[in-house]
Amino acid sequence: MLLILSSFWPGYQFFWFVFFIVMFLVGFWCIFMFFGVVIPMWLTSGLKEYFGKTAPFDPEDVRRKTVVEQGAEVIYSNPKGEGPFLHHDNHGHH
Repeated sequence: MLLILSSFWPGYQFFWFVFFIVMFLVGFWCIFMFFGVVIPMWLTSGLKEYFGKTAPFDPEDVRRKTVVEQGAEVIYSNPKGEGPFLHHDNHGHH
């Protein structure tokens, strides 16, 4: 019994108060994000996709693509000559 009551000792009241405030803010933030972000996303992009108004979700679009896969021309992929870039010819200047 003393162990339980010791957690409410005046020294701990401040820490309980801080814990309560932090948990209150975390809970409020979760409620705010659910009703302010998640539900509007479901009601817009999710329902549009469900009813065929947009293209279906493609996980490949989320994957990190290389520069070449994104359609860019890589100019310095095969450098020639002298310069501060890395190239794999062994004539001794690096």
